[in-house]
Amino acid sequence: MTEKELIESGNMKIEWARTHMPVLAIVRDKFEKEKPLKELKIGMALHVEAKTAVLVETLAAGGAKVCIAGCNPLSTQDDVASALDTREYINCFAKYGCCTSEYYEAIDRVLDFKPDITIDDGADLIFKLHKERTDLLPNILGGCEETTTGVHRLHAMEREGALRMPVIAVNDAMTKYLFDNRYGTGQSAWDGINRTTNLLVAGKNVVVAGYGWCGRGVAMRADGLGASVIVTEVDPIRALEARMDGYRVMKMTDAAKLGDIFVTTTGNRDILTAEHFQVMQDGAILANSGHFNVEIDMESLASLAKSVRTVRHNIKEYDIGNRRINVIAEGRLVNLAAGDGHPAEVMDMSFANQALCVRYIAENKLLNGVHKVPHVIDTYVAKMKLESMDISIDELTSEQECYMSGWECGT
Repeated sequence: MTEKELIESGNMKIEWARTHMPVLAIVRDKFEKEKPLKELKIGMALHVEAKTAVLVETLAAGGAKVCIAGCNPLSTQDDVASALDTREYINCFAKYGCCTSEYYEAIDRVLDFKPDITIDDGADLIFKLHKERTDLLPNILGGCEETTTGVHRLHAMEREGALRMPVIAVNDAMTKYLFDNRYGTGQSAWDGINRTTNLLVAGKNVVVAGYGWCGRGVAMRADGLGASVIVTEVDPIRALEARMDGYRVMKMTDAAKLGDIFVTTTGNRDILTAEHFQVMQDGAILANSGHFNVEIDMESLASLAKSVRTVRHNIKEYDIGNRRINVIAEGRLVNLAAGDGHPAEVMDMSFANQALCVRYIAENKLLNGVHKVPHVIDTYVAKMKLESMDISIDELTSEQECYMSGWECGT
């Protein structure tokens, strides 16, 4: 594509996403009128695709200058990045397929912008700030974190006394993880797997590693597609829940022998390793839906392989002698590295949370540490989403509120 064609393609994608994000449209209208982010600079490291672009536009509409890099080398859509870079008050440094040094160079360019507020997906901006760009920390008002992995990193920093800025854990808003992580990941992970492999899911054994909200979504959609679902877990409560939800539960060493398709959703490293590769069935398909590409031990798989070849776009086949193992998108986040990411309607809520939390940071002086999304924001997003769906719900009467808050009424 020429640059002009890239921009036109990106604008079409952004327009389509914008049309299906009504809550963010409400926020944008408010931002345009009130300009709550006037003269602020916002630095972002997110998946640069159409829904993210709508968030960026919303922040710019609020008066902010925005600078954005990618948060995964394979999740940027170059046409969207090109379209974003044409917008006034927006600079985009993301590109698809960048190497590690290029990836962090883009992160540095965002920090060169000297942002007042950061928005992260995976906490790489905050990591850079605390390791190499500490001179910028005194001027940071706060940040927002989009995903589970990033929140885990931030809590680890907080426990060690290393976190020197306030950060709102947007991932932990109920209108984020109950919908984005479950329904968004559930649908988009399978979208990435299905469009990449073009194979039938029905009748296959699908192994889902991890039964958090992302794993629940992936398992639920696999079940709906007709698969026999196996869940692996380390948490006894989640494992019990998976079994009660109707799935087989076992150790990965046992599941590795049975699976046709494996999807990792743990946020941890070394979930699929050499001991598992060596017992997998010939033709097994591996996909990762965790943020970083550490869940599948790609180094061990490469060392076992007698040969590696690309058998289909975004699929590499590792021949380890008596079996061939297929890996989608180099073990990176499958729903974005091999697909278009979460549906617009679910990101509508997640990014409305982001925009409103940025405003909250701008208008309140927060202490260093990890903060919850204010309940009033979480509830507002849910109400606006219901309204956009033309759904009305009941309200408590004064008598009901009194009953629920009292203790004297008995049998």
